[in-house]
Amino acid sequence: MGSGHSSEEIAQAKQKIASYCAYQERCQQEVRDKLYSYGLFSNEVEELIAWLITENFLNEERFAITFAGGKFRVKRWGKLKISQALQLKDISAYCIRKGLSEIDNNEYQKAISDLAIKKMNELQPKYSNSYQLKDKTSRFLINRGFEPDLVWEVLKSMD
Repeated sequence: MGSGHSSEEIAQAKQKIASYCAYQERCQQEVRDKLYSYGLFSNEVEELIAWLITENFLNEERFAITFAGGKFRVKRWGKLKISQALQLKDISAYCIRKGLSEIDNNEYQKAISDLAIKKMNELQPKYSNSYQLKDKTSRFLINRGFEPDLVWEVLKSMD
């Protein structure tokens, strides 16, 4: 494999990176950074990335689906925030769409409603004015990455 490292060193790196990818879903950028941290050269890194993809240790579509689902279910992030986080990881637009499409629309709407109710109950003592309450709640939800039109649709339905 390219110049620089012995085949034994490359085999060790291959074993370490395969374990790294098997432990949890990774994106190419995380794996690339990890391989460079082993002191490998770019041709070696790219060959190992190609091997990981071929052996299905590395799959960006699967990563995007897992990432989107986890951020939605665990962190309660909206699709805009999830999409932005995936873009920062250099995930393709196709994989981002695929990941977001796995989020159930009914579950998504329910999450917006549940978060809105929770936030309004928290804010109620401080803001009795319905307009202020909805304004603060909408800002909270939009900062969480939920689409403004969906947020306002939910808040209007709460009247």
